[in-house]
Amino acid sequence: MTDAVHHAASTTEADPGKGPQADARPDGGSGEGGRIRVALVFGGVSSEHSISCLTAANVLAAMDPERFQAVGIGITADGTWTRWSTEEIGALPDQGELPEVTAGHPLTGLKHLDGGCFLVDNDGARAPEPIDVVFPLLHGPFGEDGTIQGLFEMTGVRYVGCGVAASANCMDKHLTKVVLSQAGIPVGPYEEILPHDWLADRQGCLDRIQNLRYPLFVKPARGGSSVGISRVASPDGVVEAVEAARRWDPKVIVEQGLVGREIECSVLDGHHGEPPRASLPGEIIVHDPDGFYDFDAKYLTADSLATVAVPADLDQDTSDKVRRTAVRAFQVLGCEGLARIDCFVTPEGEVLVNEPNTLPGFTRTSGYPLMWKASGLDYRQLVTELLELALERPLGLR
Repeated sequence: MTDAVHHAASTTEADPGKGPQADARPDGGSGEGGRIRVALVFGGVSSEHSISCLTAANVLAAMDPERFQAVGIGITADGTWTRWSTEEIGALPDQGELPEVTAGHPLTGLKHLDGGCFLVDNDGARAPEPIDVVFPLLHGPFGEDGTIQGLFEMTGVRYVGCGVAASANCMDKHLTKVVLSQAGIPVGPYEEILPHDWLADRQGCLDRIQNLRYPLFVKPARGGSSVGISRVASPDGVVEAVEAARRWDPKVIVEQGLVGREIECSVLDGHHGEPPRASLPGEIIVHDPDGFYDFDAKYLTADSLATVAVPADLDQDTSDKVRRTAVRAFQVLGCEGLARIDCFVTPEGEVLVNEPNTLPGFTRTSGYPLMWKASGLDYRQLVTELLELALERPLGLR
């Protein structure tokens, strides 16, 4: 077992709530009573807007009120920033329904003022409010693709999760595979379709795709939550599937269907330069042999289409291999804070990385927290751990 996996086991089994420096907590928060003031950013301009709202309600409920003081920033589907009180966030449903950001006090947003980050009202009704750390709960484009992370960097505020470059690279399924392959981490066969190639030489794109075995999975290269993805069983369905993916992203990736088990692993960064920690793996079990884990299966059905088994029923050697691979992918991709690494385990025991998720589903019943719960870290401890990791991280280049 590698040091990274051993570290994960020792952290969760011996004292799951603490990393090596978890007790060295930052003092002097700007909130009431010296609490750390946390901006929860949710909603956003993506197909996963409603899932983000569910996440906000869950995270707020899990935050330690003695240490953290939350303020809400709800971004509407058209990109308008609004201020939400904790009471308003708490009133959002935390499961079963798909809420959205439709109202709230108008905000200019986050600004760098007097050497710090402040929340600024549009109409000046409130004085600028200091923010110590941001917990971005935005899924998909304009949330976990490096765009809002760049804003956080410019406003000089610490934040949970990956930085600009890692977020952007991990959001792009093609760039992810390029980085992983160059590092010697196995990925499945694929072809990318760039916008100008599809417009100028469609037949050439189709010819390249024929090098892959069916079924194929045709995806927006920078989409999230399985939106716009099609399973294609024969060449007759390729053009329609590419056009469906292009409605979400002009860049498309076509992946060869793999024979194997869909295994995922939650990775949590280490404290103060310690190696990342890998949870026990989970397994996505799709009950329909011709189906896949799409948006409906993830969020809108009970257990009829798919379930996530946590922990996965793997032998020790395979479990360790998945965890080592997940940690290595996390490091190679430059991830920080958290990521879920999705893999395939073939019948021969090979572990192939399918894709990372830098802000995976994060409600209390989502796979990422459930894998950590099975590893000894409950939801509140996980939220606290992520905020502490963000506060430890220096501003600027690192």
